[in-house]
Amino acid sequence: MFLDQTEHHEAVAEHGAGGVDFIMHHILAHKVIKLPTIAGVDLSITSHVLMMFIASILITVAFIFAFRKKSIVPTGFANALESIVDYIWKEAILSNIGPEGKAYAPYLLTAFFFILVCNFIGLVPFGATATGNISTTAALALMTLFVGQFAGIRKFGFIKFYKHLIPPNLPVFIIPIMIPVEIVSLFARHVALAIRLFANMIAGHITVLAILSLIYIFKNWLIVPFPLLLALFVSLLEVLISLIQAYVFTTLSAVFIGLSISEDH
Repeated sequence: MFLDQTEHHEAVAEHGAGGVDFIMHHILAHKVIKLPTIAGVDLSITSHVLMMFIASILITVAFIFAFRKKSIVPTGFANALESIVDYIWKEAILSNIGPEGKAYAPYLLTAFFFILVCNFIGLVPFGATATGNISTTAALALMTLFVGQFAGIRKFGFIKFYKHLIPPNLPVFIIPIMIPVEIVSLFARHVALAIRLFANMIAGHITVLAILSLIYIFKNWLIVPFPLLLALFVSLLEVLISLIQAYVFTTLSAVFIGLSISEDH
């Protein structure tokens, strides 16, 4: 991942690896720190794991720096962060969960900023998009599932919460069918949540890299300006997509948590 990019591009062109190898080299995670394998689990740190560490550090430092001085009316960077938090609270959390969403705001806001920073880091040269890895988005979706189940059990109790999986006034012979259907539906929502984020983040990178690979496929410098301009446009579009996908994931997570604590869920 951190090899000299010029040398890699020249190697691709020289050996005729084509677009597929060129793209996959940049999309897949690569080991950057090799660690031992314990109990069959490779503990090596990949480029995506490294980016998640960096994102976590950046978020922590940014908030500590912005709010290092207590003030009734924040200014500058602190005001910008507070505006974002206030918007997410009102538009994504409060509107979908209600006042009870205050208890789950820390998770939802953390998820928003983590996804946003991971998305943006993937747009930086030599960076990698951790949210373009299905393992990352699946872990985030599992966290939303866990928080939603916790919220429902916390409000209704274990038995009453899971009794709601069965709609009332159903014939007895329908109940054995509805239980697995509802369980599958519950997991399907969160699987879709993971795939949506993963697919949207990886699609832009594949598009950009596929466009740039045209330079090495045709091996003609006359066409260079056209792929570069098109790739630049797609890259700018990715900035907007990065922001939208962080907001969409947070909003849908809030919707799922809201459904868990709804009387009619």
